[in-house]
Order: sequence, then C-alpha cells, then structure tokens
Amino acid sequence: MATYKKRGYKPKTKVEKEIEVEENSATAEVFNTLDESANKAEEFVEKNQKNIFIVIGVVAGLALAYLGYQQFIAKPKQSEAMNEMYQAQQFFNEAVTAATGQDSLYNLALTGGEGKLGMTDIADQYSGTQAGNLANYYAGMAYLNIKNYEQAIAYLDKFKSDDEALAPMAKGAIGDAFMQLNQTEDALKYYTEAANLRQNDFTAPTYLFKAGVTALNLGQASKALDLFNKIKDNYPKSPEATQVEVFIGKAQAMSN
Repeated sequence: MATYKKRGYKPKTKVEKEIEVEENSATAEVFNTLDESANKAEEFVEKNQKNIFIVIGVVAGLALAYLGYQQFIAKPKQSEAMNEMYQAQQFFNEAVTAATGQDSLYNLALTGGEGKLGMTDIADQYSGTQAGNLANYYAGMAYLNIKNYEQAIAYLDKFKSDDEALAPMAKGAIGDAFMQLNQTEDALKYYTEAANLRQNDFTAPTYLFKAGVTALNLGQASKALDLFNKIKDNYPKSPEATQVEVFIGKAQAMSN
C-alpha cells in the first residue's frame, strides 16, 4: 500500500531504504516497458508505413468512388432511363384503356417505338436503377396481358418494391400467371404472399379472396375458410366482403 511522504523526507532505517530502492526499481521497470512498447509501435509504423498508407488510400478511394458513382453515373443513368421509359409507359397506358388493339400496344410497350427503347431493353440496359426495376414490373404485366405467362413470371419475379400497392400486385400477378398455367398450388402460394405482404383495404382483400377460392378449388376447405373469415373480420367494407358469406358457406359445407 502506498503511503504519503512529505517533501524532503529521507529514509532513516535500512528497511525503509530497501523499500525505496525496490519502489524506484519497479517504477523504472514500468517506464522501461512503456518505452519498449512505444519503440516497438514506432518500429511497426516505420516498417509498415507503406502498407498503412495503402490501406488508408484504398478506403478513401472506395468512398470517393462510391460518391462519384452516385453523382456522375447512377443519377445520370436514372434520368436517362426515365427519359427512355416515358414512351414505353405511354404505350402501356394506352393499352390498358384501349377498346381494341391492346396486344399491339402491349407489344410496343415491350419492344419500344418512336425511337425509344421498350420495357425489356430498359430492364436489361438500366438494371440497378429504379427505372430499370420498374421496367420489370411493366414488362411482366404486359406479358401477362398478351398471355405469355412464363415471361410474365420471369419479369415480375425480378421486380422489387416496398410500395404499398405495387409490391403485392406484382406477387398477385405472378399468382394469376401460374393459375393460367394450371399450376394451382403455385398460384395459391403467391396469392397468399400477396395478401400478407400489405394489410391495406385495396390489395389485401383482393388476394385473400383469390387465395380462398383457389384453396377451395384445391379441396383445402379449412384453409379457404380461414382466408374468407379474414376478409369478413378485417375488411368488412371491401367489395369482396359482399360475397364472402356465400364462400364461407361453401367452405363450411366442404369441411363437414
């Protein structure tokens, strides 16, 4: 235990002198150790200075490269993609509202026209941009409407979104494509995913109903009943709720 000593104090006994020598020796040893550690650290830095600066340079370079990519490549590429997409979007929108010639307009949306790219080329050439991702959705929906179901599934599966409506609609459209291909189990899977993806009054009851009807057709009465009851309990004001009682009755009858 260290004891406080007044300034000018001199050890009087032999024991005290020995203790003081030991304390001075221990202190010197500590400082020597610290000096050695510091010297070793300095030696390490001196020997590895080149490598250290290389690592720092690489990290800084990566940061600058990322910022440069965002500023000079990603942003201009996104703007360029949106400019290319405008005409294809027009073709798609016209196809949705057209009374006749829808297939031709959907094909123009897919392949392009008026000197602009179509959705498939935009999805390919501008992958990694928001526009390229959105082009996957448009392409998938266009293929679905012209009854090319395999391509519809391929493009819709590439589409990634956090949007409240588009995300479940893409999943549900994959379900529609599988239904047309008579792959009913796959259709049920995607309808269920679409229904659970967002709990909103627009998409959730729509895909709960599709999933329920599909489950009923597959003979999965208890699953269908659960899906129909979710519409009844959670979305009583939805259009699907007006007819769900009939399907609840069918599911109950099949369960007995």
